[in-house]
Amino acid sequence: MTTRHDEGPVALSGHRVRLREFTLADLDGVRGVVGDDRVTHFLSFNTRNEEQAQELLRTIVERAQQRPRSEYYLAITPLQPESAADVDKAVGFTRLQRTNEHSGRLVYAIAHAHQGRGYAGDAVRTLLDFAFGTLRLHRVTAAVGPDNRAGLALVKRLGFTREGVLRDHVRVSGGWRDSVLFSMLAPEWPSPRAV
Repeated sequence: MTTRHDEGPVALSGHRVRLREFTLADLDGVRGVVGDDRVTHFLSFNTRNEEQAQELLRTIVERAQQRPRSEYYLAITPLQPESAADVDKAVGFTRLQRTNEHSGRLVYAIAHAHQGRGYAGDAVRTLLDFAFGTLRLHRVTAAVGPDNRAGLALVKRLGFTREGVLRDHVRVSGGWRDSVLFSMLAPEWPSPRAV
């Protein structure tokens, strides 16, 4: 699973966002996603407290150093921040986990205060360009909660194909939740920046 990016950090630019490696200084941004019930309700884990958010961030930073690299957990930062406080601020994340040499699994989330600005769509497009271009993956999947209307609309808009329902796929908030599985194959992904 060696890639051109196994030798250094990843930094990708879309039209609205930049994807970059997390640093330990990104704790506020991480907390804004994983510490907010309004966001984690749609993810595959429960809301995390301060200590858990710090541990997650440490893990992300450490895993980015592993070679060969099996995941790309990247901070989403706005290219045109609305305030000086948002310059290079992590307002969400994307994660591309390589499941084997030719496939990956996509996860993405935006802090509640930054939703509705097109950041998620641009981040996912940018990451898919990287996955199918630089990494030369053949297949990328995304599992979306059935009540996540924005997430379902995004993968459909990008051209993902619905494969079916993963029954009792994740355990969150003391109960089981289904996920709707979508996939994108390399020949189905348009040339970079065409969408």
